Amino acid sequence: MKIQRLLNLALDNDQDVVLVRQRARQVSQLLGFSQQDQVRIATAVSEAARAACQLRFGGRAVFQLRDAGRVQHLEVTVGAGPAAAGALPQDALVTAHRLMDACDVNPDTPSIAMTKVLPPQAYIDGARLLDLGAQLAKDSPVANTYLEVHLQNRELAAALAELRERQEDLLSLTRELEDTNRGIVALYAEIEDKAERLRKADEMKSRFLSNTSHELRTPLSSIRALAQLLLGRMDGDLTPEQERQVKYIESAANDLSELVNDLLDLAKIEAGKVEVHPAPVLVENLFRALKGMLRPLVDDARVELAFASGEDIPPIDSDEGKIAQILRNFISNALKFTERGAVNVSAAVDAGSGEIRFSVADSGIGISPDNLQLIFEEFSQIEHPLQRRSKGTGLGLPLCRKLADLLGGRVEVSSQVGQGSTFSLVLPRRFTPPAEPSN
Repeated sequence: MKIQRLLNLALDNDQDVVLVRQRARQVSQLLGFSQQDQVRIATAVSEAARAACQLRFGGRAVFQLRDAGRVQHLEVTVGAGPAAAGALPQDALVTAHRLMDACDVNPDTPSIAMTKVLPPQAYIDGARLLDLGAQLAKDSPVANTYLEVHLQNRELAAALAELRERQEDLLSLTRELEDTNRGIVALYAEIEDKAERLRKADEMKSRFLSNTSHELRTPLSSIRALAQLLLGRMDGDLTPEQERQVKYIESAANDLSELVNDLLDLAKIEAGKVEVHPAPVLVENLFRALKGMLRPLVDDARVELAFASGEDIPPIDSDEGKIAQILRNFISNALKFTERGAVNVSAAVDAGSGEIRFSVADSGIGISPDNLQLIFEEFSQIEHPLQRRSKGTGLGLPLCRKLADLLGGRVEVSSQVGQGSTFSLVLPRRFTPPAEPSN
């Protein structure tokens, strides 16, 4: 670190305090400080000089340039005369701390060293330092209290004008902020109103779905029962054409019944009326039940439905009915969109988290990355020839996701177009009821 002395001024009388102020302004101007910083430096140095003279005349004010490589500082050290008794007045120290970057007080001398960082664009090299020294030696001001007071008055007037301008800007910003706040308050009120409307609309939708589903169930059950009676030849034989038409009726009634059941389940979940009944679940038994239940849907000539044994999976505490409902949906979708190949159902324990992962992997048409989220939206289906041939409601996967949430788990999917998909149900080993909301 290099230190170059710029000025060394005596503080032998009150006029020297005025001279120190003038020199401080001059030095700071030559070093490239802004007009405001010049006033700050001159004020801090003159207050320190006044405080030193109050203790005892004969002190010094030393101006130095401290070069720390990339950063340069103006350092001004002001000390009282020899044998000065007491400490520098507190008001002067407070002023120096407020106006300068750093201050170091030495109570033994007593003295105060004040520093101010030079602006980056005002770096003083060797040649510039020589010019600065020559300029200071050439332009040596004479202490003139009247001129100094006049200059201070001008500086004060400029500061007041700047303060008034900033005050006006502040008032303008305050008014803008008040207008913005009023707008935000109005926006929040509008959002709350719309949120309330949406909540009521959602409740109406849930009630409509629930009521409609209940109303449709009775006639659908009657249609299915009558179709089965006719196909069972309870009222006599049917012609081949009549049998074909009744089978159409039965198939349409079954599809519509499936839609009604999905709608009713969704409405119950959204209304918070679905309860979870946890009990020990043996994965091996679950897979056996699903295999028997879904066997009629499998065309063995085209697709193989394979279940892992599940013997090595420990029992889990959850709702077996809801797990089976989710897996049935996964498997039926896999069979629907796999023309040839296999659908493999398995379960595994995550060694790290202890979670149980049920996976249904197929070798079907696959899903593009853009559609991976679309399939979980209600009534959304992907355009594909197989989709048009195997019509669905678009409610199965959204229902599976909501059921998984109820069980404290999640649904995951990975897929590649043309290579197949894997749908997974990830559940905790033990179901934990959600915490009751605090009032």
